[in-house]
Amino acid sequence: MNLFYNAGKELYMRLWSLKCGTAITCMAIVTLVVASLTGTAGAAEPDDGKLRIIVFGAHPDDCELKAGGVGAMWAKQGHHVKFVSVTNGDIGHWKMAGGPLAKRRTEEVTKADEMLGIETEVLDIHDGELMPTLENRRTITRLIRDWKADIVMSHRTNDYHPDHRYSGILVQDAAFMVTVPFFCPDVPALDRNPVFMYVSDGFQKPNPFKPDVVVGIDDVIEPKVEALAVMESQFLERGVSGSEKRMPKNDAEHREGQERVKNNFRRRFQRTADQHRDKLVEFYGSSRGGAVKYAEAFEICEYGRRPSKDDLKKLFPFFE
Repeated sequence: MNLFYNAGKELYMRLWSLKCGTAITCMAIVTLVVASLTGTAGAAEPDDGKLRIIVFGAHPDDCELKAGGVGAMWAKQGHHVKFVSVTNGDIGHWKMAGGPLAKRRTEEVTKADEMLGIETEVLDIHDGELMPTLENRRTITRLIRDWKADIVMSHRTNDYHPDHRYSGILVQDAAFMVTVPFFCPDVPALDRNPVFMYVSDGFQKPNPFKPDVVVGIDDVIEPKVEALAVMESQFLERGVSGSEKRMPKNDAEHREGQERVKNNFRRRFQRTADQHRDKLVEFYGSSRGGAVKYAEAFEICEYGRRPSKDDLKKLFPFFE
């Protein structure tokens, strides 16, 4: 009975939105409904009992920077993790741009995520031009629904970069809409709102980042920094801040530069652990929490489901 209801609802919405002006359009809609009834359109994956996590970063490197460690840890336990770059990064370099840079950055981030055991998607939106439009809200909503997410992460909305801010806004705007059946009815609405979370940043106004959960990533720090080093356009070549004179001139300088990049990241994630030591102790206990060397931190967004501390320990199954 639910199948016929959903098919009828989808037909109604298609007719309503498209006005069904031609026989061809009507036939396409009927074909879609028949596919729904026969199980050939968008059949849901079986529930394997594993967590499903989707992270939205503004550019091809943001997810990996902010959640690459915990993403690798989830994946290692068999949970399903997807990183989405909301723009293609096609102006994020001092020398190259456009299609060649977008292709290069997609290849880099795909390789990095493969190293971490994470699925990758890069949206075809120009770097620096992301806007919080209805079309983009629908795109984000569909991605969250398609992934059947338990956890959704993105930037806070007072980040320094407009693409970061608007990624955060789009994800926040989707936080309710993912449960609304008649919004994007072509993808089934979620029965339960995911937990929405922010990745960390250092911005203070109008309010500073305040983590609700901090995860030690010591066991995956080397895979994480190795994956980040793969994205040479951004880190070895310094993205938009680079120059010809700062490029490695030979293999020895290249190896030295890569080691410098990895050491910089190790220090960065060590600072995260030191900064949020009290929260590490809260979740791991004084002995283990005091010993964590590297960490990632996350804050709950109030727009999604509000987890308890016990819920957080189930969603982040790393504290036992």
